[in-house]
Amino acid sequence: MKLPEAVAAYVAYKQSLGMRFATETRTLKSFYRVLGNIDIREVDADRVYAFLAGNGPVTAFWHRKLSALHGFYRFAIARGYTTSSPLPLTVPKEPRTFVPYIYSREEMKRLLAATADSERCNLSSLTCRTLLLLLYGTGLRIGEAVGLNLADVDLYSGILCIRESKFYRTRLVPTGPDLTLVLVQYAAERNKWPPLSPDGAFLLTERGRRLSRAGAEYAFKQLRERAQVHRDDSARYQPRLHDIRHTYTVTRLLSWYREGADVQRLLPQLATYLGHVDIAATQHYLTMTPELLRQASLRFERYARGGDDHA
Repeated sequence: MKLPEAVAAYVAYKQSLGMRFATETRTLKSFYRVLGNIDIREVDADRVYAFLAGNGPVTAFWHRKLSALHGFYRFAIARGYTTSSPLPLTVPKEPRTFVPYIYSREEMKRLLAATADSERCNLSSLTCRTLLLLLYGTGLRIGEAVGLNLADVDLYSGILCIRESKFYRTRLVPTGPDLTLVLVQYAAERNKWPPLSPDGAFLLTERGRRLSRAGAEYAFKQLRERAQVHRDDSARYQPRLHDIRHTYTVTRLLSWYREGADVQRLLPQLATYLGHVDIAATQHYLTMTPELLRQASLRFERYARGGDDHA
């Protein structure tokens, strides 16, 4: 069997189980595009390693690609497409977990100010500014924001309907009065462009097309450079558009700590709001920044001294 056919069969099998399987599908399609339309039994260890390593060092992405290939080859061997796996037996140690970047209020102000200059950008100033405020005000994933249709944005009630997001779940996200006003102002301009049908995209490019995730990330990279927002630590990557979601979450948690709220009781609500299926993903944020750790430590010290703060 040809490698692309085997990949297609595996993807179809996973999706038949109700899995979105989007990231793994992209990885496996990249795998057969690199190796070509060859028989699956012709794939050898050297070709696999070249695909995994590329031109760079071992990263978390390297391990994610290997994980996708492990699942694929277990399936392929079980179905009789091949008799053995060419995957490496010795796996390099996975690098330190990536630490997201948390934008300061000043950095967000600089980014928003930079949207006034949309030169060499595939987005209008208004679309770029609206996207940033939407992500900063709701903590949406990028794909959720660009996937919004006109019917999903209830400007009267200030509610966004996030349909079948990362884990095939639909949820409602309130926007608040300030962000709702931003969306109303954007909609007034956006509605001058077709399509105006309910399934028409809410966020559009300069050419009136639906904004893609790749297009949004490219525009943000240009914007970040104009705003001179850079990462000064030893991290391999510069601040990303997706880090605005992390910034939203950390900001919300810090606000709760400073208000004296019961953070542990509120975590399940935050998990639902963010679209997490497991509260552990939300709890991870509690150790993400020194300031959050400090606030948690202060809260515990007051609790240990017999105060009425929640631990």
